[in-house]
Amino acid sequence: MSDYLYEVDKECALCSQSFRVTKVKSRLIKIKQDSDFCTYYKDVNPYYYSIWVCPHCGYAAVDTQFDSLVPAAKEKLTKFLTERQVNVNFCGNRTREQAIATYKLAIFYSEMLDSSASKLGGLYLKLAWLYREAGYTEQEQAALSKAVEHYEQALFRERLPLGSMTEVTLTFLVGDLFRRTGQVEKAIPYFNKILSNPQAKAERNIYNLAREVWQEIRDLRKQQELEAVAES
Repeated sequence: MSDYLYEVDKECALCSQSFRVTKVKSRLIKIKQDSDFCTYYKDVNPYYYSIWVCPHCGYAAVDTQFDSLVPAAKEKLTKFLTERQVNVNFCGNRTREQAIATYKLAIFYSEMLDSSASKLGGLYLKLAWLYREAGYTEQEQAALSKAVEHYEQALFRERLPLGSMTEVTLTFLVGDLFRRTGQVEKAIPYFNKILSNPQAKAERNIYNLAREVWQEIRDLRKQQELEAVAES
C-alpha cells in the first residue's frame, strides 16, 4: 500500500456486507491542470480510487454518493443483481485498467437508475481523463462526447450551482469539451457567453481561461485560412 493510500471498512449500501475501500490522503502535490480541469498529481492519481465497488454484490458508485441509494433504486438494483454471479474485487492498489473498469461499472448503474445528467457527465469526464493518461485517444474522445452531451443538458435543466460548479464554470466546461471533441462551432457560443458577461469577470480564473481558449481557437482558424490560401 502506497504512503498516500489507506484502507477503511465499509458497509455496502446495497447488500449490507462489509468490505475494504481504499482512500487517498489529502496531501497530494498537484503538477498541472488541463483546461477541462483534469489535474495531474505527483505521486498517485486519486481518480483511480474515486469509485467504490462492493466485491460481494458488484454495486459501484462515486465514493461521495455510494450511500445515497433511495429505496426504489435499491430495489431495482437488488432485483437486477439477484442470481447474477459477481466476480469483481477492486480493493487495494488499482491499476489504470482497473480504475477504468470501475468507472464503467459506475456509469452502468447510474444509467440504469436514470441518474442526473450532471452525475453522468462527471463520470464520463473522469473516465475520459483516465483514457487521456493512457494515451487512448479514440476512447477519450468517445467519453468526452458523452460528457459534454450530459453536461449541456445539466446546464439547461438542473438547478445551479452543481456543488462547487457555478453556471460560469459549467458554461466554460461545456464550451471546452465541444472544442476538445472537434465541435468548434458549438463551442464558440459558450465562450462568447462568458466573455460578454460582465458578471463572469468575478470568476477571474474561469474568465481568463475562456479568453485563452478563445484566442487559441482564433489563432487556429487563422492558420487554417492561411494554409487554405497557400494550397489554392
